[in-house]
Order: sequence, then structure tokens, then C-alpha cells
Amino acid sequence: MNTGSGGLFRNQKMKIQSSLRVIFMQRQKNWAGELISGQTRAGKILVFCVFILSVVSLLVYFRDASAEGVEHCIPYHENTSQQVDLAFNVGFMIYFLIRFVAANDKLHFMFEIGSFVDYFTIPPMFVSIFLDRTWIGLRFLRVLRLMSIPDILQYLNVLKLSTSIRLTQLIAMFISVWLAAAGIVHLLENSGDPPDFDNGQSLTYWDCVYFLMVTMSTVGYGDISCITSLGRAFQVLFLTVGLALFASAIPEIIELLGNRTKYGGSFKNERVRHIVVCGHITYESVTYFLKDFLHPDREKVEEMVVFLHRAEPDLEFEGLLKRRHTQIKYFQGSLMNPGDLERTKIREADACLLLANKYCQDPDAEDAANIMRVISIKNYAHDLRVIIQLMQYHNKAYLMNIPSWSLSNGDDVICLAELKLGFIAQSCLAPGFTTLMANLFAMRSGETSPDMEAWQRDYLQGTGCEMYTEILSPSFVGMTFNQASILCFTKLKLLLLAIETKSDIVKETKIMINPRGVKIVANTVGFFIANDAEEVRRANAFCKACHEDIKDCNLIRKCKCKNFVSGLLAHSVIKSQQMATGIAGKPMNGVTQNGTKAKSPTPTTTKPANVPPPPCAPYCPKPGQLKIEKKTGRVVNDLVDIDFEQTIMKYDSTGMFHWTPARAIEECIIDKKEAAMTVLNGHVVVCLFADVDSPLIGLRNLVMPLRASNFHFHEIKHVVIVGEVDYIRREWKTLQNLPKISILAGCPRNREDLRAVNVNLCDMCIIVSAKVPSSSDDSSLADKEAILATLNIKAMTFDDTFGALAKNPAPSDSRSPLGNTIVLQRRGTVFGACMPMITELVNDSNVQFIDPDDDDDDPDTELYLTQPFACGTAFAVSVLDSLMSTTYFNPNALTLIRSLITGGATQELEQILAEGAGLRGGYSTPKTLNNRDRCRVGQVPIFDGPMAKLGESGTYSELFVACLKNFGVLCIGLYRFRDTSSCFNASSKRYVITNPPGTFKLLPTDQVFVLMQFGRKKDWPHGKEIPDYKDEP
Repeated sequence: MNTGSGGLFRNQKMKIQSSLRVIFMQRQKNWAGELISGQTRAGKILVFCVFILSVVSLLVYFRDASAEGVEHCIPYHENTSQQVDLAFNVGFMIYFLIRFVAANDKLHFMFEIGSFVDYFTIPPMFVSIFLDRTWIGLRFLRVLRLMSIPDILQYLNVLKLSTSIRLTQLIAMFISVWLAAAGIVHLLENSGDPPDFDNGQSLTYWDCVYFLMVTMSTVGYGDISCITSLGRAFQVLFLTVGLALFASAIPEIIELLGNRTKYGGSFKNERVRHIVVCGHITYESVTYFLKDFLHPDREKVEEMVVFLHRAEPDLEFEGLLKRRHTQIKYFQGSLMNPGDLERTKIREADACLLLANKYCQDPDAEDAANIMRVISIKNYAHDLRVIIQLMQYHNKAYLMNIPSWSLSNGDDVICLAELKLGFIAQSCLAPGFTTLMANLFAMRSGETSPDMEAWQRDYLQGTGCEMYTEILSPSFVGMTFNQASILCFTKLKLLLLAIETKSDIVKETKIMINPRGVKIVANTVGFFIANDAEEVRRANAFCKACHEDIKDCNLIRKCKCKNFVSGLLAHSVIKSQQMATGIAGKPMNGVTQNGTKAKSPTPTTTKPANVPPPPCAPYCPKPGQLKIEKKTGRVVNDLVDIDFEQTIMKYDSTGMFHWTPARAIEECIIDKKEAAMTVLNGHVVVCLFADVDSPLIGLRNLVMPLRASNFHFHEIKHVVIVGEVDYIRREWKTLQNLPKISILAGCPRNREDLRAVNVNLCDMCIIVSAKVPSSSDDSSLADKEAILATLNIKAMTFDDTFGALAKNPAPSDSRSPLGNTIVLQRRGTVFGACMPMITELVNDSNVQFIDPDDDDDDPDTELYLTQPFACGTAFAVSVLDSLMSTTYFNPNALTLIRSLITGGATQELEQILAEGAGLRGGYSTPKTLNNRDRCRVGQVPIFDGPMAKLGESGTYSELFVACLKNFGVLCIGLYRFRDTSSCFNASSKRYVITNPPGTFKLLPTDQVFVLMQFGRKKDWPHGKEIPDYKDEP
């Protein structure tokens, strides 16, 4: 019994010991494996040291082999090289044992090349010491350790690419075999043939290296040859095996070296700033980008532009790289590869810009690829500023999911669909506005020549204006925006468009465009329209004390007087206020020109006729403005728009846009008969070309700016979309909460459909296409449908008649299907060519086809120089390319442009839309109602209003000052008839004049591009007398 228990205990003990032994051996094996693979710091040190020992041992061999003979009788203690080599061999023996422990297959390990090298080099060294003889022996085999260089470099993470690894392997093999064969020849020829070894010849090792190279090249000079039988036998073997090996390796090496891109390497940051540009990189896209980024009108651009792309540049692109080699660099690689990001030093870059392919077949796939690139960049460099172009608006939501994406860090997205349709929408309110704004954010020279027509000179002079920012000097402190803007225009020849204000409460900045009553504080940043950056510096250098009497604005330079340096002190503020008083022509804030307190005027209860209420009046009623509704007995504000009081929710939750409860698309679809009964007038016709499966273009971006809350409800233009209903149905979820939309199922080229929607009575006809051009088709055919539709409308004629309908409300049965009372209509356009129209083009060169009457434009003319673009009747998405450079140099410029053209889209609204549920209605609160009081784009005629007298002989400066003083309206340009003659066949085309000089003469027929506050338009164009405008909140 006890014997059995003892045996069981011994068996268990043996099993435990065996298990422990296995565990110990496994641990030793893992430890050895980590060492030789370089996975740990100790392993990397070991691998590196072994490699260094191999190279140094080989150098010792080269030294010994260069001497005469292969064997010498020198005692060990007198032979320094033998002592050094012994130390190296001890290290190699230890490394051999570590490799043996780490080997999984011990038998396979014993037959490896590295093992044979150790067999033939380590033991002979100890034998030589024992015999007191030095034999050079087979130490040349150490050269075969060079074949492990690729493995060592991979362990050390130096080699990463497969091509680099393969190239290193081939080169290492070539050199190893060459030098090893030279060592064999050296040993055989110096030793002679056995058994006497008396027929050898004296050759150095380098003679043998030279001999084998000549042999491999099949030249065979004959100056060196083998004379021993063993040497000749080896030469025959080498020619059959080695030469074949080299013959196969050399072409592969040459091929790898040929494929090795010259656009590899790394960016060497020579103490200069740089940006990285990637995405859709082609010769055309890079040319447009650099033309704007490196424009001479900018201040000195110190940034080096680094392009990163997977493909090599073509010949045209290479020529561009050579011409601008001091300013741009090109690297071949991928943004998804951290190694390539490191090569471009992207962590040290100022920003990374991603360009989109505007002509891609699948816009969503293009956006997805660029968003993935942003994720890769942000994972590698969290704080790097990224500016990205996206094709589709709905894809902006995915950027918000990136944790390190931060608008406060300067990250921004330029959505081409949003901006493109936003620009087109603003053209419905102010025809030609797309051209005006495109010229402002694009860098152009604006050079003119005497042989040009007058309208071309006026237009081109305006194209030279761009948008800049500058800090206003202390002399502006205390002025209102209107006073500062008048001073900048009349004195400094600058157009102050907006200012950036900072909130002390939430620590954020806000851009205010033509704000009413806002006063300038210290260090306020102004947004200017000027010809170059040098002109804008006047706003920062202006000093009341030093520059008041200067007539030439070019002489205004920063001074060093006490008034300028201490401009933030009280006395400087008073001077600014006095100056403002002089501009406004009245006391300001109760301070007279003498600096004394002005007496407050006695308040009166009477109100002059035609005096417009301030924008906040409807929401902050004063005594006398309230009345009791007779039917309900409730108290209402008399100044509030009655149309809106009929609904509970009239705006979206942000208060920025008009809102209506969701409607089914069937409620908004009309047929030709219903459209004819509606008698549409003053509306917007959208001619939409789209297939059922065409990519979504985001029609919401076209309609929303026309539904901004800074329009009264009765001012909203009805939008009629003519096109494929099934396509619009896919976008309807984004449109269902926007009022006044109708859909006519039809073809935009069908004249019957166009007449049904009264295209001749519309305020704007928009022609857009959602179809993606086929890659196999000629690029010039991408706009064929839009061009044909444009020419078709221009060729139409209409009856020159009035609509004979009563003004009084019609009975309910006489109302149209849209619920609008039929009223007296204005005269229709006789010819379609005179209609306001804008056509969106994919290919810039196709602009020549939409105006066949104009033969002046060469097919190679740039888009902005063509007549249709100058007149505002053509728009191409390519004009938005300049926004990348503009956004980089001026981060707030995109915010200002987006605020102008989207009607007031905010970050809060974008987060709501990102949920995919569309606009949400909200109850009106003082905060949301105050959002109505913001600037909007408008276009008003000179002849019909209080400024009519200036149309006869007035100047633009007089118009500018009068509009700001009396109405708070900021003029930014003119829309003038191209043909100012009064002949019968005079052209009805107008062209855009951006920011004319103050001395520019006005014409009665001119229309003015203006930026006005909410509720101001009705006070000017149709007013009989100028109301007293007060520049205060």
C-alpha cells in the first residue's frame, strides 16, 4: 500500500519536474527568439552588435588577405589581428548558441548558411592558436553574413517597403557571392595544387576581386588568370553557376532601381513653414490651386507647398514642378500610410489641404475617400489643421464623428454642393451676385488695356478686388460700424464689409456683416474689400491726428505719435467719437463736437410717415404699439407680420429659416393645368436635369437661402421645380419643411412645361443638372442638356399681354391649387433671351456655347473673363477652388462667405441636419426672433427710390455715403447695362462692377448690390421720401 503511494508520488514529482523543465526550456527559447529578432531593446542591441562584429571581422580579413601569402608562423601573443579576431569569434560562438536555443527545428538550423560559416571560421581560429600558426583559411566566408543585412534592417524597422527589402536582398547576395568567390580564388591561387602546393602564384585579395568582376562581365582582359588546377576548376564552376546567378539578379536590380521613384525620400524642413496638399492631385487642379495660393497680390507667401499623391506626376506636371521647384515639392505616397506622413513631416506642417475631384463618377465615394484620409491624418497628428473639400452636403456630418476634428482648431470643410447652390440661390435675390462674390475670394490681377470696351474695363477693374482682414487702428474706437465704413471708403479707399466681435461671456468670436449700431472696440478685426494686402494696411495705420489732412491715401503710413500709440486711452476715444460725429453729421451718444454733453431731445409721441421701425421693434413693443384684437381680445403687436401670427411655429428651432409642418410630396406636385391656374409671378423656376438614380445634389442648399428668416413671409419667392419627380422624391425629406415649393413633373426642355410655369414671369430661371458625366464621353458633352435648355429658353417668345385679374380676394372656389389668390400680373417678357437666367456648367470651356450671339470669347479664355460669367448668367463649380487658399490664409473668410450665401446656416443648425430628420420647428422666443435681425443680400434700382437724383450725375461715393447714413445699407457693387444706348435693338444684358471707385459715375438704369438688415428693403426702392435713419440698435 505504501509502496504504491510512494510510486504514485514519484510519478507525479517526475511529471512536475518534466513540466517545469519544458516550461523553462520554452521560456529560454522565447527569450532567445526575442533577442535574435530584435523585438526588445536588448535584442536590437545584440543584433546590431553582431552585425558590427561581422563587418569589422571582415575588414580584419581584408587587411590580412592584402599581405603576401596565406600562412605565417607567428605566435599568438605577437599577432594583434589574430587576437582581435579571436575576441570576435568568441562573440560569434555565443551568438551561435543563442540562435541554436531559439531554433524551432534544430536539424534545419545545423544546415543553414550562417551555421556553416561558423563551422568553417570559429574552430580554425582555435587550431591556429594551438599550433602557433596564422592561416588565413576560410575567414572570407564571413562575407556571407552580409546576406543577413536585409533581415537585420527589418528587425530594426529600417526597411518597410517590399521593393526596398527585395532590392537590399539582391544587392547583399550579389556582393556576398562576389567577395566570397574572390576569397576562394585568393586561397587556391596562393596555396597551389596539392600535394606539394608549389605551383601557386602571389595574388592579393583585391586582385582576385578585380579578376572576378572582369570574368562576370564576360570581358576577360587576360591580365590576371588562374594557373592552378583547383583555381581553374573553381572558375569553370563559377562561370556556370555564379554567372547565371548574377545574370538573373542584375536585371532585377536594375528594374527595382528604375522603379524606385525619384519622388520618394523625405521633406527636409529648412526652417520654412510648409503645408501638405493631397487628395485629387492633377496638373489642372494643382495649377488652379497654385495660381491662387501664390498670387502676387498676397503678402509674401513663405509657405512651401508639399504635394503627396500615390501616382507619379505626368510630363506636364513635372514641368510645373521644375518651374516652381523653390516653392513646391512632390512626394509619391499615400495619406493612409504613416510612413508617408512622416516623410512629408506632416506633424510640423501648418495645415493639410485635401482637394476633391469635382468631376468624379461617384461623389459619395469621393467624399468617403477624403474623409478616410482625414481620419488617417488626425490619428497621426491630432492638432494639425485640416481643410477639406467635400462634394455632398450630407457627408459633412461624418466629419463631426472624428474626435480630434475641431472648428476651434481651424479645421474646416468646403462643401462644393452647399456653396455652389447657395451662390445660385443668392442670384435669385440679386442677379449677378455669384460673379461678384466669386471675384472677391479669387485672386486676380484686374489688369485692363486701352483696346478693351468700356464695360470690359469696368468689369475687370472689379475682378482685381479681393477680401482681406486687418485690425482697425485705435482711431476707429468708439465709432459705429457705419461711421467706420464711411471713413474707410472716403478716406482710405477701402470697403469695410464686416467686423469680428468677441464675446467676453462665452469666449467666442462672431462675424457681423454690416451690423446696425455696433461700435468699434479696441483690436477689432475688419473684413475689407481691396485690391491687395498693402492697401488694407491703411486701416491699421490710420491716425486721426496725423492723417486727417492727407488727401492721397497712399501716403498713409503707421506713425509714432502719442495719439496713435496711446489710442486706447480716453482722450483718443473722444477724438474718435468727434471724428465719427463729423462723418455722421450729428451728435453721437450724447457727445457734441466740443466734447460736452448734448441735451436729450424731448420725446414725442408722433411718428413721421414712412419711418421704418427698428428691427427689434416687433419683438420689443413700446407703448402705443400694442393693440387689442377685436375678435379674440388678445393683445398683439401691431408691427408684427400678420401672416406669421396665424401659425404657432413659423421658424425652425434656430430661428434662422422659415418653417412649415412636413408635407407629403404629393401635396406639392402640380400638373400643367394647376400651374396655369396659379398664374405664377415673381417666382423662381428650377430646371432640373436628373435621372432617378442620379447622385443627390442637395436641393435644400438651393431653397433654404431663399427661406431665410430675415425675409418677411410675403417676400419669399415661390420655387417651382421642373424635372423628374422620382428623383426629387429622394430629396424630399430635406425639403418637406420649407414653404412655397411646387413640383411640375416634366422636362426642362419642353416648352409647354416651361410656359405652364410662366417662365417668362419668373424672377430667375435656374438650370442645373444632377447627372454625372460618363468617363467615356467627351468632357465637352457633360453640359449638353444644360446648354440645350438654355438655348431653348432664349429662343422662346411670349405674348406681350397683361393678366386682367381683379385685385380683390377671389372666392374660395377661384383660388389656385396652391392657395394663392389670382391677382393682376405684370407684363411678361417678350423674348426669352431677356429673361433672368443662370446656368450651372461642369466644364468651364462650355461657357462659349450658352451665348451664341457673343463671338468675342475665345474657347481658351478663362471663365471669369467670359461675357456670360461677367453678366452673372453662368456659374461653374471650378470658381470655388480659390476658397481653399482663401480659407487657409483667412480662417474667418469662409465663415463670412457661408453666412452670406446660405442665409444664416449655423453650427447648431448643421448638427440638427446631421441627424437626418430635417428641419425642426420651434416656438418663437426673443432669442430666435432676434436672429431675424441680420444682414442679407439685395439688389435695388437707383431710378425707383429716393436715390434717383444720383442716377443723373452722381458718383458712387455719394451713393455709398447716402445709403449708409440714411438707410444703413452697405453698397458693394453695381449691375449695369452692357449697352447703355437708347436704340431699339440695344442689348438687355447687364454686367457686374465690383466695388467701383468713389469717382465712378452712376447711370439711372444702374442697379446696386447691397447688404441690408432685416426689413429695410421696402423703405428704399418704393419710398417717396427718405426716412430719418438712426444708426443705433
